[in-house]
Amino acid sequence: MAKEVTKRSENYSQWYNDLVVKADLAEQSAVRGCMVIKPYGYAIWEKMQHILDGMFKETGHKNAYFPLFIPKSFFSREAEHVAGFAKECAVVTHHRLMNDPDGNGIVVDPEAKLEEELIVRPTSETIIWNTYKNWVHSWRDLPILCNQWCNVVRWEMRTRLFLRTAEFLWQEGHTAHATAEEAEAEKTRMVNVYAKFARETMALPVVVGHKSPGERFAGALDTMTIEALMQDGKALQAGTSHFLGQNFAKSFDVTFTNKEGKQDYVWATSWGVSTRLMGALIMAHGDDNGLVLPPALAPIQVVMVPIYKSEEEHNAVLDKMYEVKKALEAKGHSVEIDDRDTLRPGFKFAEWELKGVPVRLAMGPRDLQNGTVEVARRDTLEKISEPLEGLEERIIGLLDDIQKNIYNKALAYRDASIRKVDTWEEFKEEIEKGGFLLCHWDGTAETEAKIQEETKATIRCIPVDSAVCMEEGKCVYTGKPSHQRVLFARSY
Repeated sequence: MAKEVTKRSENYSQWYNDLVVKADLAEQSAVRGCMVIKPYGYAIWEKMQHILDGMFKETGHKNAYFPLFIPKSFFSREAEHVAGFAKECAVVTHHRLMNDPDGNGIVVDPEAKLEEELIVRPTSETIIWNTYKNWVHSWRDLPILCNQWCNVVRWEMRTRLFLRTAEFLWQEGHTAHATAEEAEAEKTRMVNVYAKFARETMALPVVVGHKSPGERFAGALDTMTIEALMQDGKALQAGTSHFLGQNFAKSFDVTFTNKEGKQDYVWATSWGVSTRLMGALIMAHGDDNGLVLPPALAPIQVVMVPIYKSEEEHNAVLDKMYEVKKALEAKGHSVEIDDRDTLRPGFKFAEWELKGVPVRLAMGPRDLQNGTVEVARRDTLEKISEPLEGLEERIIGLLDDIQKNIYNKALAYRDASIRKVDTWEEFKEEIEKGGFLLCHWDGTAETEAKIQEETKATIRCIPVDSAVCMEEGKCVYTGKPSHQRVLFARSY
């Protein structure tokens, strides 16, 4: 089964598509640009949701839900915001169908035109801030710390499963604060929540930083991001957190009486991650045999494959496997026994490798007799014979080691792919090799646009942690003075 996957070196894009489809994560739907997330893929997303949701609640956030449909007039109130999403908006104009009088099937009823057209949610700032107007009266009503899990629609022309689809799943946090300082602290706190999740749960090393003005979220005064590097050398924006200032509060007249008894506009943030994290997980860790899942996100952490020739051998092996399964599950680990009699063990091994299960145990009558079991780890493809005695504790330790090893491997690749570049000729040469280029930039939108136009590279972020390089220098493109290097890369 693993041979069905295109090698990364042959065609990285096809390799990615193969993994998404053949590992049963997702498939194209009948609706252009939309996907069906299959049970195995959705199980990974559910684990992401569960862990992130707990992290949000630990920081005081509560879940809510807001409408899918947004009046078109709401988008007109924040000019920069609507300009950023206008080309991606799906619009509802009518509310009823009818039989075509000419006999051509079902058509839109021209008499059922909406009084006001509705935008299908591309993001929820406008509908939420129109709602917050009713919730906020004084400083005692603040802060509001809301999050919602939902779907959004952005009418993408070029789509790719998980990475860019017309409809996708995400969470979006929307908070309201009495002061700019509180809102900016919230923006920073939440981007660090994302970074912690990426590093510790996804085993994904990320760079935290500020977006350049040209790459900010539409309507934001500041956008912070976590940027990851995929195995083909392209960057992927994995999550963003925005300081929105008072723009939306002013657009929707959300005011409050402050502690001094004066009226003021509320300060805002928004932040989100989406099913794009699934794409990051695949591309950061997968290999030519299939997925490589960190144990923290694997729907099945340990799979056990019985090997036998007779019913008696089968029963004896299964009895031992259920004993191990029960012990591991008691420790909170997910275990499956693959007892399908329609596939030979070799096919099962290949299938579970393709699906990225971290640990595979194979056991036959000879193993029982010797008190051993074959243990295979997915990250390194190593196989060793282990004693059955004390197996459960060693498997728990092995899962921890796999989680760390996957992260360290990705970190070593990421760090080796960050290179300082000081001349334009060198930039044009190095960008073809992929990776992050740490360069000086003169801070102007014109230079940023020119570099993108000529090389398709963008400023991924102005780093604040992993790749900070505060030093005097000259812009790689214009030669003008610069005080800090920024990260450039081509991206998804």
